[in-house]
Amino acid sequence: MTEMGSKLILITPEIILFAGSVLVAVLGLSRSRSVRGVVPWTTIGCIVAAVIATHVVYGRPDDVRAAGLLLPQLGLYLKTLVGVVSIGLVLVGTGMVDRRYEEAVRDGRAGFDPLRVVRGEYHAFLLLSLAGTMLIANANDLIWLFLAIELSSLPTYVMVALGRGSRRNMEAAIKYFFLGAMSSATFLYGFALLYGATGTLSLTGMQEVFAAQAAGDGIPLYGILGMILAIIGLCFKITAVPMHFYAPDVYQGAPTPVTGFISFVPKVSGFAAILLLCSALGWSGHHTIDEAGIKIPIEGLPRPVHATLWVIAVLTMILGNIGALLQTSVKRVLAYSSIANSGVMLVGVVAGTGGGVDAVFFYLATYGVATVAIFGALAGLERQGREIDALEDLSGLWKHHSAMATMLALGGFSLVGLPPLLGFWGKFDVVVSGIAAGEVMLVVALMATSAVSSYYYLQLAGIPVVNRPDARTEGITAGPSPWPRVAALVFGIGILLVPIGTRELMSAAETSAAGSWLEPAETDETTSEARTGDDEPEVASAPR
Repeated sequence: MTEMGSKLILITPEIILFAGSVLVAVLGLSRSRSVRGVVPWTTIGCIVAAVIATHVVYGRPDDVRAAGLLLPQLGLYLKTLVGVVSIGLVLVGTGMVDRRYEEAVRDGRAGFDPLRVVRGEYHAFLLLSLAGTMLIANANDLIWLFLAIELSSLPTYVMVALGRGSRRNMEAAIKYFFLGAMSSATFLYGFALLYGATGTLSLTGMQEVFAAQAAGDGIPLYGILGMILAIIGLCFKITAVPMHFYAPDVYQGAPTPVTGFISFVPKVSGFAAILLLCSALGWSGHHTIDEAGIKIPIEGLPRPVHATLWVIAVLTMILGNIGALLQTSVKRVLAYSSIANSGVMLVGVVAGTGGGVDAVFFYLATYGVATVAIFGALAGLERQGREIDALEDLSGLWKHHSAMATMLALGGFSLVGLPPLLGFWGKFDVVVSGIAAGEVMLVVALMATSAVSSYYYLQLAGIPVVNRPDARTEGITAGPSPWPRVAALVFGIGILLVPIGTRELMSAAETSAAGSWLEPAETDETTSEARTGDDEPEVASAPR
């Protein structure tokens, strides 16, 4: 089969999601309340079908090889991860979109107006964003990568604006859109410089050109500059310094289900794009010149790119954790927490192929599970018909809503890395990869800032138990829809139970990091050895 035919087969999950977005958009305009009510379940059905299709198409190794991708196995892990976590994120929003308007129509206080309902639009944009994120795994040139990133991001701008319930919400949407446009311009200019440095748009072609340049006179300055600009632009997607300023306002202004979505899905797309670009630049084959003028080969990214990522990682961890200490809003705390967690994952990017790349993918899984548990608990509660946001609203939550208080605690403890919860293994994997790569000072910064983060995560877990309820908090009730609380419970239990299968999840992350430098003739026995961990896994070695 041709390369184009293989690529079309590999994007079957995205085709399913695109068709699903059209379907739910139409269903959401129906005058029948029962038809509109099936929109979230249709969305979940499309996501499940996409996950199943992912495993079917990636079970065809000939097609995977024929597609000529830089990271051929990335799609299996990334699409499955995004699909599973997104099912929880859909549940977090089930019963929340159009809630008041639907109640008014049901009670006869308002007539049905297709222009006022947004349930179908919300879920259609959600599916389109997921499709864009999944398409990044199949990107093998800069044009495809750019379009996939934009397809992942543009729907989220609209999702933030769909809340349209307050001036704060509209302010968040405007900030998110304009800063997103600036970031897109930044990394697109970086893409242009990368094309100028290599003369090709293909990522695999760029990898070959960069390797030849590194072995010769070195990578051109504008090639290095293009990579740095691309990384800085993508920092917006992962909420990292210096593109992190929007996060607190947008997280607080967006509806809680949307906040949960944008805290995870754009982060996955951003890190997948960064790792693809770094793989194209090459993790080895570079050299430095000693005093005698002799070339000395070095492992890892070129020094300017390495230094840029190193500084971004440290500043992101420091500013994220310090910023969270100063907040009184739960959603702003979680915004700064998202920034800090991006810094942790950047440690894995700096560590490179010696275990760092798969550590990033594994950490994304632990972060996604904790995100659904926390935001599900927040979305499942309300005070006088409005979402709870202030930390003081959590006072005494344990008294009347012990299950949701427990889920908040589990999510917070997992993010801080408390053993034996799932988040501990994610952070442990990043630390080990950092030390193995010789990034000791970076790991020290990670550990120090993690100690700082324990304060606000303990607040998230302790205020509901330690503080006494007052007149304000006594008014907190369960929301009318049980599904956000169901999502919180399922993923909260996952924080406790998934560590049992940590070895298998880590092996899947290692396999996803396998690059195109692997020999096509590898046998299943080789793959089995890599997964058992008895020997140094081939997927963790640097591309040659």
